[in-house]
Amino acid sequence: MYQTSTIKEKYALLLKMIVPILVTQVAIYLISFFDILMSSRYGTADLAGVSIGSSIWMPIYTGLSGILLAITPIVSQLVGAKKEMDAKKAVQQGIYVAIMLAIIIFSGLFFGIDWILSKMSLESAVHNIAKGYIYAMCAGLLPLFLFFVMRCFIDALGQTRVTMIITLMTTPINIALNYMFIFGKFGAPELGGIGAGVATAITYWLIFMITVWIIAKRVPFERFRLFHQWPKLEWLRWKEILLIGVPIGISLFAETSIFSAVTMMMSNFSTEIIAAHQIALNFTSLLYMVPLSISMGVTILVGFEIGAGRMRDARIYSYLCVGTAILFSFISACILFILREPVAHMYTADSMVLEYAVQFLVYAAIFQLSDAIQAPVQGALRGYKDVMITFIMAIISYWVIGLPVGYVLATHTDFGPFGYWIGLVAGLTMGAITLLIRLLIVQKRVTV
Repeated sequence: MYQTSTIKEKYALLLKMIVPILVTQVAIYLISFFDILMSSRYGTADLAGVSIGSSIWMPIYTGLSGILLAITPIVSQLVGAKKEMDAKKAVQQGIYVAIMLAIIIFSGLFFGIDWILSKMSLESAVHNIAKGYIYAMCAGLLPLFLFFVMRCFIDALGQTRVTMIITLMTTPINIALNYMFIFGKFGAPELGGIGAGVATAITYWLIFMITVWIIAKRVPFERFRLFHQWPKLEWLRWKEILLIGVPIGISLFAETSIFSAVTMMMSNFSTEIIAAHQIALNFTSLLYMVPLSISMGVTILVGFEIGAGRMRDARIYSYLCVGTAILFSFISACILFILREPVAHMYTADSMVLEYAVQFLVYAAIFQLSDAIQAPVQGALRGYKDVMITFIMAIISYWVIGLPVGYVLATHTDFGPFGYWIGLVAGLTMGAITLLIRLLIVQKRVTV
């Protein structure tokens, strides 16, 4: 991380930060992507089961792990202010928080998954696959959360290329393990969709162990001696992490859970519709990795400039990131609309699933723009440590507007299951508009 003076220098640093984050996010996302894709090749019931399991797993994991995202602006501002020892202590307390969250989620999912699934109208095969998938994923919760904290630490130092290398090494391993445990190859048991959860849990442990070794042994992380002189629990640091992190976590939960809620509400439709919906959502989520990466990058850059007292530079980085995201969203929407049939063919050969998936992908292309605006704006607000209003806006946009609109259109009009996607477009659009207004208000309050 370093100070820049011209727009050209800022954009060069922006790309230097974002490209490795993008590769990292895509590599991490490909774990879930191949879980669903390879399960779809095993059978339609496995695809539906993993889709339901993933829809339960992702919002819970994303919401609570989002609390740990507080580490990024905290550390980036401390590093910008040249307070490295304080940064170390913040990360160590973040590790304690991660352990607590992992225990909470593990207990909730392990003992509550049967009750959650029983509330859905699922075929017995789909129910059992979803349950087994969640149980397997729980085995990787602790290393995943610990990796998340350490990744926030690494990225906040501007070393985003390091996490890129880590995830690039582990993604092919996950694909190989999926092949083994889903299809029963190389002496492994043939577990179908449940095998995808087993493979992913093993991969999370590998990511964690590799990251620990790098932080302990490699420059520039070893100078922090992160795993030495462990402090006692410090309530003031926990308070800072939670005051920033809880609103972030709730915002992320509100955003991701609406997609999961839609998937669950579609359980009233056929297995083919559930599978087609998940295909569209799965591929769209892959495209979302670009604005999400820009969001994570702008949090680091804005936080660093705020810590150094350079408010004007922080504002410029915010605008550069939003503009870049909008440009990409327009391109991705066009590509998704034109290539929707080849995309659907990647996932399935089932003619009925294929027919529905192509239609869902049209709606997925429409909300690319709104999705691309709200992500980097949220990232910029996190850099300013402005998170409370953001989560209120997220709840209203997605749950007060998006889901009710989708439900009405899906149940009381001829749109059917596609009505839910129109609701998603409405929610995402409202979220993008309100968050952009909030960013402008926050920037006006900051003295240049």
